[in-house]
Amino acid sequence: MTRNAKFFAAFLLAALLIAGVGSYYASAHPDGLNYVAEQTGFIDSEQESATSDGFFAGYSTKGIDNERLSGGVAGVVGSLTTLLVGGGLFWVLRRRRTDEPERA
Repeated sequence: MTRNAKFFAAFLLAALLIAGVGSYYASAHPDGLNYVAEQTGFIDSEQESATSDGFFAGYSTKGIDNERLSGGVAGVVGSLTTLLVGGGLFWVLRRRRTDEPERA
């Protein structure tokens, strides 16, 4: 295993551990927009999201009754999705750049 591969494997393991375990301990307080909406009095005009009944809605996983496991699975899947999309974009952009001829 190369040095870079070891680094990325350790990074992936750390990210998944933080997502899976740390997500249970995340703050239960509302995020910034909800806080401001509560403080300024327009929280009552909030509308339900079109994806509110989605598989990972509410930082949990539909079909898993255990709250800790449900949040952990949602955190791991969200982290993997973000890493795959970001890594894929990085790879595509990096590859495109190397295909250009060198300028003298």
